[in-house]
Amino acid sequence: MLDKVAASWKATVLTLHPDMFPGSLGLSLAGRALEKGTWELEKVDIRDFADDKHRTVDAIPFGGGAGLVMRPDVVDAALNSVADNGSPVIYLSPRGRLLDQDLVKKLAAGPGVTLLCGRYEGIDQRVLEAREVIEVSVGDYILSGGEPAALILMDAVIRLLPGVMGNRESADEESFELGLLEYPLYTRPAEWQGRKVPEVLTSGHHEKIKQWRQEQAEEITRERRPDLWAEYLVKRNDTKLGR
Repeated sequence: MLDKVAASWKATVLTLHPDMFPGSLGLSLAGRALEKGTWELEKVDIRDFADDKHRTVDAIPFGGGAGLVMRPDVVDAALNSVADNGSPVIYLSPRGRLLDQDLVKKLAAGPGVTLLCGRYEGIDQRVLEAREVIEVSVGDYILSGGEPAALILMDAVIRLLPGVMGNRESADEESFELGLLEYPLYTRPAEWQGRKVPEVLTSGHHEKIKQWRQEQAEEITRERRPDLWAEYLVKRNDTKLGR
C-alpha cells in the first residue's frame, strides 16, 4: 500500500483536537503549498462520532490500570467517514516502526495518508487490528498525544512534494538522504568572533569542496550516529561489489 503512486497528496487527520491543524504547516513553504493546492488537509473530529450526549470517546481499560482508552466503536465510526483513496492509515504511537527518510519518501510518492491521533493511554487494539493500521513512531519519547507527531510526519512528507521546495539539490544533500548526517554549514561573515570559515570553502575549487563535505559528513556520522555509520558502510561496500 505504501508504494502506490498517485498524482496528488492529501492528509486526513483524525483527532480530538482539530484546531491543532494545520498549525505550523499553515506557514512558510508548506503553508504556501497548501494555499496553492499542492496538498490538501482534511480534519475529522473523532468526538463527532460518539453516540451519547456527553460525546464520550474513552473508557477505563479492561484489566485495570491508570488512564483511559479510546473506544474502538467511536474510532471505527470516524474511520468509516473517511473516503478510501488507497492511502495508508497510520496511528502515531511510540511502539510503532520508526519514522525515517525511506518511509517519508514512500508516503510522499503515494496519494496521501490518513493519520490517527491517539490521546489518553491510547486506542483499543481491536480497531487497530481490524483496520490493519500501521503504527509509526517519531522517536523514543512520550508526547501528550498523536497530534505533534502527526505534524512532524506531515512536515517531513510535504517538503518532498513537487514544487514545495525551490532547490531540489539542497534536499538531496540533507541529512539521511545519502545515509549520512549533513556536513557543517557556513555563511558570511568569513570571520566571526575570531572563528574563520574553513579555507577550502573559499578556495573556489569545487572538487575539493565536495571531498571536504563528504569527509565531514562521514566523520560526524561516525561520531554521533554509529548505527547510521554501520548501515552506510554496508551500503557502500555493496555498491563497490556491484550488489
